[in-house]
Amino acid sequence: MDTWRKSSYSGPGDGNECVEIAHSPAHIAVRDSKAPAIATLTFPTEAFTTFMEALKAHSPGESA
Repeated sequence: MDTWRKSSYSGPGDGNECVEIAHSPAHIAVRDSKAPAIATLTFPTEAFTTFMEALKAHSPGESA
């Protein structure tokens, strides 16, 4: 079974309203912490890593 973890950006005031992520060598799973039983999105690890790298490259405060 996957071990779910919340974003490090989730502070005490909004700790119940964030995305949780679980990973294994083959996939990354994402779910809403407010409704974890409703739906889980699953991505191949390589695709999710590429997605996260693109987000970091274009985050606010970064020059394009």
